[in-house]
Amino acid sequence: MLFHGHLQTIYPTLFRKVTEPLHTSIRITTEDDDFLDLFWSTQAAEKLVIISHGLEGDAHRSYMTGMANACLANGFDVIRWNFRGCGPEINKQLRFYHSGASDDLDTVIKYALTKGYQEINLIGFSLGGNMMLKYVGEDRVRPDVLNKIVTISVPMDLLTSCQKISKPSNWIYANRFIKSLKNKVTQKAKLRTDLDISGIELVHTLIDFDDQFTAPLHGYSDARDYYSQCSSRRFVENIKNPTLIINAANDPFLSMECYPDKLLKNHPHVRLEMPAQGGHVGFAQFTKKGLYWSEERAMDFLKES
Repeated sequence: MLFHGHLQTIYPTLFRKVTEPLHTSIRITTEDDDFLDLFWSTQAAEKLVIISHGLEGDAHRSYMTGMANACLANGFDVIRWNFRGCGPEINKQLRFYHSGASDDLDTVIKYALTKGYQEINLIGFSLGGNMMLKYVGEDRVRPDVLNKIVTISVPMDLLTSCQKISKPSNWIYANRFIKSLKNKVTQKAKLRTDLDISGIELVHTLIDFDDQFTAPLHGYSDARDYYSQCSSRRFVENIKNPTLIINAANDPFLSMECYPDKLLKNHPHVRLEMPAQGGHVGFAQFTKKGLYWSEERAMDFLKES
């Protein structure tokens, strides 16, 4: 395993090559007449894993396809999905995706239920992991077949994580995210005249972006209100499903508040693991025929009795 948090974060993005599993592309309609794109890999299994990506990711990133291949090799069917606006086509509604959009995850799960699976498991990375923890911890109806949850590199406290990623040591990541997000809203403004992007040139940090766009577009008063209502840290105490949270100690994106070991120390259902190495959605290893440590650990957890 590589021994530097930044290197562990960057290496898989730049150099990991993963063969994408065979899949059927499916577009489903949301209750508000938008769409979500799903990528379903099936081997007629009775158990399914739904995999969710991170900020400005998509279903085709190497960490997504690598995890999908691991699931398939262990006897699961897989659904990977793109959050709203994260595919090649801009979504229809004014809203995008965000860290707390558990309603869209619920839509994907309800679609999966129509396939007759006896067991549904969830694996989420970064923002997608936060969304999943919120989903299983909030006050809502969930299907009885929902089984285990694995989350990796989760910004469980959104405010302090945004502050952490905005530090000078993380400028390469922050600039990349901001550029991508600003481009996304600029492209949508060409399709939606009701999207006001005046002042976008004043957006320099993720908090700026969430203040100007994410919060008002999704019903929050400002960025801090959005972070407060959507941070998974506030939902984990209520989780009843067997859940594994993997946050590497050297993750350059995560604040100290994202490692709530005291809060979860005696939790009957949630296990927080903090390996010394791994970076952010990294966990590369070179001795397991392409299988990354996070994939190996996730499969072990899903197969535990």
